Amino acid sequence: MAKTTNKMQPTDVDPHEFIAQVESPTRRADAERMVEMMREVTGEEPVMWGPSIVGFGTYHYVYESGREGDAPAAGFSPRKANLVVYLMNNFTEAHPEKLAALGPHKSSKACLYLTKLDNVDEDILRFLIKDSFDMIKEMYPDT
Repeated sequence: MAKTTNKMQPTDVDPHEFIAQVESPTRRADAERMVEMMREVTGEEPVMWGPSIVGFGTYHYVYESGREGDAPAAGFSPRKANLVVYLMNNFTEAHPEKLAALGPHKSSKACLYLTKLDNVDEDILRFLIKDSFDMIKEMYPDT
């Protein structure tokens, strides 16, 4: 089987320039706050991944299928409908009590969808980001 790679790659785009172009003033302000929060939680600097993901840290994965690539160890995207926070630790099953206390949100397997940062408990959000980031770094210690 041929080796396949992830199409999402880090870019040279400045994350602050990307955020400055977010149309909604609320979403833009939330994205600026997320940069500071993720920088504090991860100790990493923001890097653009693809056209719309602001990532912090990196890890290299290889699936049994042969697909491999690099991905941000933590990240978010200020989408039009929601601020999307990428969490990789099966957070919905690992922390149901935290999610119940977080505030208004939606979630999927690896995404937390927030409409507005002011509506959620920032301490819980920081915990979820840190837990996910730490798990990634534990699973992929050499990256």
